Parts: sequence; structure tokens; C-alpha cells
Amino acid sequence: MLPGDVLLGTARVPDGARLRLVRNGENFVILLDHNELMSSDIFASEEALATMTCDRLGDRADTQLLVGGYGMGFTLRAALATLAGDAGVTVAEIVPEIIAWARGPMKRLTDGCLDDGRVQLVQDDVAMLIEAANGAYDAILLDVDNGPEGLTRRVNDWLYSIEGLQAAKTALRPGGILAVWSATPDEDFAALLAKAGFAVSVVTMDARTLPVAGEAAFEHVILFAHKPWSAEQTIS
Repeated sequence: MLPGDVLLGTARVPDGARLRLVRNGENFVILLDHNELMSSDIFASEEALATMTCDRLGDRADTQLLVGGYGMGFTLRAALATLAGDAGVTVAEIVPEIIAWARGPMKRLTDGCLDDGRVQLVQDDVAMLIEAANGAYDAILLDVDNGPEGLTRRVNDWLYSIEGLQAAKTALRPGGILAVWSATPDEDFAALLAKAGFAVSVVTMDARTLPVAGEAAFEHVILFAHKPWSAEQTIS
């Protein structure tokens, strides 16, 4: 922790690492052991995970999203600001303290998004929802680790395996999108998405909402995996 940091709470990911919520002035940080997992002052890519996915989906009736990991809610709030009133967003968050922090110390930041009538909060593993679904979602947005690797808990590796990706494809509606946030590029994972039958596009962007002049971009990556509209459609 840094000078001025105030520890607000601790939690443990089931079968995984320790989390700490820290405040420094107006800024909040969630630490994974000794590493920064997320921060309230760097969130442009978390918002883009939602807005760019919704833009790629286009106009659809009854759009259904599955968001894996609430985090600090940037992805959820961006999705709600974009989606129509008939849409639905299921949020899977396995750590109950994350939601308690959202409704408690970070209530101002949360801004009521968890109480939006379009939101269904499920306190469980997003993998369970993916595995149980068949054509239920227009998009699945994953930001549960720092990329396609089980960082917060090793069992998350299933999400990024060929079996997990095929389950995600089954859970998506035709033309649906699996979007995965990553702190760094991962060409091997992009290739695995293609092997699973998705059409893949990769976007690299500056994670900062307000880039600093003269400084190199603080880059994050979003991998978009598009499910074909039909079984006969060719992936290119």
C-alpha cells in the first residue's frame, strides 16, 4: 500500500486470491494480493468493453447481456447507458464483498446501477451460467481476470479453454459476441477463439479516460469473438 492509502475491506475469491479495497483520496483501488486489479481512475477500456460490444450488436430487440465480474461497475453502467429499455443484463459476481463494497463505500460510484430494473445480479460463477445456457445471450462480456488466464482463481482457466469457448458459443444467440478484456495482447488466445469457430477481431486502446500528453498510451486489449449467424456461415 502507498502513503495515504486507507484499507476499507478485505475479501477472498472462492478457491482463489485475497482482495483488498483501498481508498486514496477520492480514488478507489482493488488489490489482488499485492497487485492492482482495478482502479476508479483508469476505466476507459472497461467502459469500451460494453459500448463497443453493443455497437457491434447493432439494433436488436430484447438484447440480453451476460457480464462476468461486476468489478467497480464501469462495464455495467456503460451497458445500461447504451441499451434500450427492453434489454436485460445478467451480472455474475462470485465475491459477495464486491457487491457489498459497491453498495457501501463506493455507493456514489455505483450510482444505483445495481438497482436498475434491467439488471439481474447472480452471486455465482459466470462459468456456471455459461455452461447452463443455450442461445440465451446476445453477448457475453468477460472481465474476471487480467486477461485470458485464471489469475483471480485457477479454475477460471476453463473459461479460456477450448471447452469453455465452445460452451460460450453455445450460450450465445446466432450472431452473438463473446468479448474478453485483457491487460495485454494474447495472440495464442485469439487463435484459440478462431479454432473454437468464432470470427475474431482485436482492439487495442488507451485505458485512460484522459490520455496524458507526451506519455505513451496505457494500453489494454479487447478481443471480440463473433458467433456465426448460421452453422453454414464461413468463418474468415
